Order: sequence, then C-alpha cells, then structure tokens
Amino acid sequence: MNLTQKILLAHLVEGKMAKGEEIAIKIDQTLTQDSTGTMAYLQLEALGIDRVKTELSVSYVDHNTLQQGPENADDHKYLQTVAARYGIYFSRPGNGICHQVHLERFGVPGKTLLGSDSHTPTAGGLGMLAIGAGGLDVALAMAGEPYRIIMPAIVNVRLKGELNPWVSAKDVILELLRRLTVKGGIGKIFEYSGDGVKTLSVPERTTIANMGAELGATTSIFPSDERTYEFLKAQGREDVFVPLSADEDAEYDEVIEIDLSELEPMVALPHSPDNVVKVKDAGRPRVDQVAIGSCTNSSYMDLMKVASILKGKTIPEHVSLVIAPGSRQVLTMLAKNGALADLIAAGARILESACGPCIGMGQAPATGAVSVRTFNRNFYGRSGTKSAYVYLVSPEVAAAAALTGYLIDPRELGEPPQVPLVERFEVNDNMIVKPPEDGKNVEVIKGPNIKPFPLNTPLSDIEKKVLIKVGDDITTDHIMPSNARLLPLRSNIPELSKHCFEIIDENFSKRAVEWGGGIIVGGHNYGQGSSREHAALVPLYLGVKAVIAKSFARIHKANLINSGILPLTFVKEEDYEDIDMGDVLKIENTVEQVRSGKNIIVKNLTKGKSFEVRLEVSDRNREILIAGGMINYVKSKNKTN
Repeated sequence: MNLTQKILLAHLVEGKMAKGEEIAIKIDQTLTQDSTGTMAYLQLEALGIDRVKTELSVSYVDHNTLQQGPENADDHKYLQTVAARYGIYFSRPGNGICHQVHLERFGVPGKTLLGSDSHTPTAGGLGMLAIGAGGLDVALAMAGEPYRIIMPAIVNVRLKGELNPWVSAKDVILELLRRLTVKGGIGKIFEYSGDGVKTLSVPERTTIANMGAELGATTSIFPSDERTYEFLKAQGREDVFVPLSADEDAEYDEVIEIDLSELEPMVALPHSPDNVVKVKDAGRPRVDQVAIGSCTNSSYMDLMKVASILKGKTIPEHVSLVIAPGSRQVLTMLAKNGALADLIAAGARILESACGPCIGMGQAPATGAVSVRTFNRNFYGRSGTKSAYVYLVSPEVAAAAALTGYLIDPRELGEPPQVPLVERFEVNDNMIVKPPEDGKNVEVIKGPNIKPFPLNTPLSDIEKKVLIKVGDDITTDHIMPSNARLLPLRSNIPELSKHCFEIIDENFSKRAVEWGGGIIVGGHNYGQGSSREHAALVPLYLGVKAVIAKSFARIHKANLINSGILPLTFVKEEDYEDIDMGDVLKIENTVEQVRSGKNIIVKNLTKGKSFEVRLEVSDRNREILIAGGMINYVKSKNKTN
C-alpha cells in the first residue's frame, strides 16, 4: 500500500477505497481560522452538541486582525467564548498563522486533519492527511460525523537529487504548477517519495504541501521519517512521532519524477500561480513592493535566509519591503538572535504574525505596481489593487528583489545564505487558551455584526434567469472578494452579499435581488482557490438555485451541495456558448430528475432550446440537495431517528 492508502484505511468508516467511490473517514483534528470560523461555529451551535468529539480542535485568529472598527474584535470575542463552550483550543490574535502554529504545536504524523482553510494540506509536510473543506464540513467533523469525499487518484511525485544553492522548495511546487496547471490536481492526492525527500526539512516539505492547493489537489503528503523526528524533537514533541512511509511495492495511479538538481529559481507571473517561468526569463521588471510571509514561506528557516541576504545592506528607496513572521515562535526567535534587527536595519517593515497582505488584509500595492511576494496566490485583484502585477517567488528571490529593486535570479548575488537547522525551537504556548473541562456555563458572546447563516428551502422546480456568465478558472475571490474592506463582513451575510462578484460585475448583487435569484453559468474549474463557503452562502442568500459549469473545484462544489445549490456540469460543453445572461432556464420535475441519477434536462425558454447537464454527486448528496442543504438534511435525519 502507499502511505495515503494506509492512513485512509486506518480511518475508514464507510465505503471502498476504489478511485471514484465515495468514502467516509474519521477526522482526528480540526482547525478553523477567523474569517471562516465564525460561520463554522454558528453551524456547530445549530447542530446541538454539548462538546466537540474530535481528539483535538483548534480555533485560530490570523486573518481578520486589522481592527478598523469593532467587527473583527467582536468576532474574536465570539470565537474565544464559543471555543471555551465547546472544548476547543483558542489561538489568540498575534500567535500566528493557523498552518504554521498547527505544524509547530499540534500536528501529529498519521492523523487526519480537516480545516476550514484551503491550505490545511500544509500539515502534509509532517505526514498528516490534512484536507481543506468548507466550514460546515468542519463543524460536522467536530460533531463526530465522518468526512466524506470521492476517493481520489493518488499521484506519486518521486524526488531525486538535491536542490542547488539559491534554489528552494518553492521552486519545486512552482515547477509542478508549470507542468500541471491549476487544474492538474483536481481529484488527486500528491504523495512524495524518493531519495530527494530526505534532503528536505519539514519547513521545506510544508511549503510544497501548502501550494498543492493551487494545483486543485485534495491534499499532499510526505512520509514521516528522521527529518520529521528532528523537527518534532526541536519542538519538544518527539513523543508524537511515528515513522510512516509507503511500502516498497506500493502502486499509484500516476507517477511524476522531479530531479531537484535540475531545478532553477522560478516565478509565477501575473495573474495565476501556474503562469510559471524561470526567474532569469522573466524580463527583470522593476519592483515596487516585496512582501515576505504567508503560510507558504514564513517559517524560521525562510526568514533567516532573508535576514542573511539583507544583513548590513539597505533596500532601494523605491522599494517597500514588508515581512510577516508566520508565528510568534518565529518572531521571538528572530528577535532573540538579532535577525529581526538586521531586517529592520535593512528597511523592512515588520507586520504582525498573521496572514496580512496574502489574504488582502492591508499592504495593497500602489497603482500599477509590481509586487513580488512569497505567497501562494496572485489572482487578479486579490492584493487589493486591481492594476497591480503580483509575482510569486521563493524567499531567496524575494530578498534579491528587495535588495536590488529588480526581479533577478538570486544566483547573481554570489554566495548563498547558510542557515543551520534548529536544534531547539523557542516554545511558549501562553497565547493558546486551553478550554475548560466543562464549558456548559460559558456565556457565548455575539456582537451585533454576527448574523445568522442563511438556510435554503427544500428543492423544487426551477425557472430562473441566468444572473451572470463567466469563463474558466473563476476563483472564490471573484465570487466573494476578500480584502481589508470586506473581511470584517464575513459574519454578516446580508451585508456581504452586496459585494458578490463585484470584481467582475458590480451590478450582480442588485440584479440578483431584482430578479429574485437565478442561475450562474461558468467555465472550467469554477470556484478554485480558497475554501471560503461564503462563496456559496452569499449566492444562496441572493437566491441562486444552480450553477451550471464545465467543471468545478472540489471544495467549492462541496460547499454548493452543503448550501443546497445544484452544481451541474454540461454534458456537451458547446452548449455553454448558446447561453447568455438574462436567458430564462427551466428545470422541470427537478426532484425526480435529481433523484434519478440520469442526465438532467434544462430548457432555455428564451432561446427555445434544451440541453443536458450532469449532477455528478453521490446518492447521499442528491438527498442533501433535495432537502435544501446539509443543515436541513441533518435536521430531517434527526427527526426521523
């Protein structure tokens, strides 16, 4: 067996581990972050349990930390009190990015982790089977329900050789994105093996696992070996180590080979993580901003490399350099060893240990600026400046750009930085609040900005107008933008709904209200990117009954199902061309057609034509859609039982 199969089998509750079959697995740990967590915990409360049933659940505050008004602080108070009420650990604002802190303090090889953030697979670098999901799926896991997925194909990425100086783990995943594109991992798990794996530290592995999300992968995983033990021992957690690897004769659905020694510094050009070329071929653009951090590249090792490159030097006057350490542990260690002073002296602006500009929370570039970032996404407008050009690179390339003011191959700088592995990390968990043994008497505090999440009605016949027609690779940032202006509204769906699709069509929300809801038509990979279920909850609130697309991203499709919105795919892709915004589409006998499992007939009343669509979901998901979403389905089951 391969490693993925071993962990899945150990957690299998229902189903058969055959590709394409639905399986249900037990979830050991969950994590949430504040921008998705409020909805997740409102949904947990609605499920009516007394205490979470996982081995460990952690609520992190790392996204909405900018407090321009009371909204974010109110959310934090709710998150802390609801965590105490239900037996959840609470990582306070400033303690760090959820994936970095979870890796440091809570991750356990061989365990399953479900997180309401698309970059939850970061923990795969530690040998966890870590999957990103919508908030409701995480709430159900905390309530003791198994997590259901379609059994993915398992891809073996065999690494050989060793990275050359100035080449980093970021370049490994950028190379995969160059080869496979943002659609290349849909329905797949990437499992890494080979002699090259042993040359990569856990922080390097987690960088690769983190950006597997940009491939559209279900998750990525590395073996748990002596490098894993070194990391856990340095964190004072060697007691949780278990060796894990695939059998020598393990079989895979696909094999990809990468020779680490052949890689060069890479860059993802605007505006997609798969628009990858070698840095030396990128044209040396003049750089206005450099941003270093995010859950991809904010580890101690990453920032020590940057500090080493910048030590004793000063950045050019036209460059703005911002650095966000991934955790308070990283920040503390940089402060103690003098590296923080080196960064500050070079001209860096130090941000708090949080997601910050990666999620659009501040540091928007200037008009038309070139921003070089160590982040994982460079979607159009995500930085907060629509006219900006965002490049994704490694910390070494970012530091070279900050130092010279141009996007250059860092090998031009001469000798590479040398950063020794840490024998003992600085451990201080006083910003992690342990829940009381019994939280029944804890008062859960909800501020005025926290509104109930919307519920759908049971499925009925559909006759609605097409609200919008969009192309391929529409992201959840397009559907429900994420920036410093809108993030505080994540707990307020009615107010947030006014901004749905505003990056593409600022009149979308107004039209949805005037037309009484409708249908969305999309291209391939609809809903890629973040796990935010707001990209489904807001359309639900606006009356969207179905999305007809050429194909869907995994997490967004699951969120649509949970919300009771039909995720339909064209049988013939050319039918997409015959639909226009404003066309009236009709699905008759909708419940019967959904339950039948056959192709569904859609009538275009405006054009006088009909076309077929598929509903590629399990029988259980058909019943969830008929009930009007997961919450309605669970409530109806509880009444029946």
